Amino acid sequence: MSKSTLPGAFRLDGARALVTGASRGIGRACALALAEAGCDLVLSARTGAALREAAEEAEGHGVRAVALAADLADPGAPSALVERAAAALGGIDVLLHNAGVLPTAADGSPVLVPFQHSTQQDWEHVIAVNLNATAEICRAAHPHLAASDRASLILMSSASGVMGTPLLDAYAATKAGQISLARSLGVGWAREGIRVNAVCPGWITTDMTSFASGTEPFSQWLMAHVPQGRWGTPEDVAGAVLFLASPASALVTAQALVLDGGLSTPDGGLGAIPKPPSPFAA
Repeated sequence: MSKSTLPGAFRLDGARALVTGASRGIGRACALALAEAGCDLVLSARTGAALREAAEEAEGHGVRAVALAADLADPGAPSALVERAAAALGGIDVLLHNAGVLPTAADGSPVLVPFQHSTQQDWEHVIAVNLNATAEICRAAHPHLAASDRASLILMSSASGVMGTPLLDAYAATKAGQISLARSLGVGWAREGIRVNAVCPGWITTDMTSFASGTEPFSQWLMAHVPQGRWGTPEDVAGAVLFLASPASALVTAQALVLDGGLSTPDGGLGAIPKPPSPFAA
């Protein structure tokens, strides 16, 4: 068992957390941070093997971790997952809804095309997973969170939800919708003791962004628009999620915490920093 040195305000000993999209990347890093803070966990994702590995790693922190595979695009799957998680843990105190998708081709690669050349089918799939499943999972979680005295609901949105993001129009629209939902629920559920917030990462090195992080000069061009000048890591996001899940953020609700190295600052905060030409320029 590893020993945590987290300050008391960031401890979550005995809390029960459901993390979706937990098998890799941001979701996995966040699940491990919650485990280190003392949370018992249900970890969910579509893929079973990687999910079980994440659960085993979480248990190395001396907590209980249950792996529940689920495809949130399936009708009724988000509600069923919440009920299975609550039954496994005896309730839910923290819900991190991290699962999300980009439009993808048959080979799994992202479809990055101007909006006018995108398809309605791609739009509807992204809306179904990123926004409709979010609404369903929040609705299903409400009674469990309302029964908790330490309830925190965290939606994994994106910096794309607060700025223009061409070629990722459907994704950005759903992420803006998650921010709006977090604000509405954060206000609407505040008197029930449920805090609701959104986390909005910028460019983070994950499998989802490998199309950009591993491609030059595309990666260089993207980082030229980030004042910090670097890609973020899943661990950067995990720290923010731990803050929002813990008593350290007791007065924080209905907020969108942007973690983008300054990317969404007007003009990128880069008035004096030269930018290379766009790789999309003719």
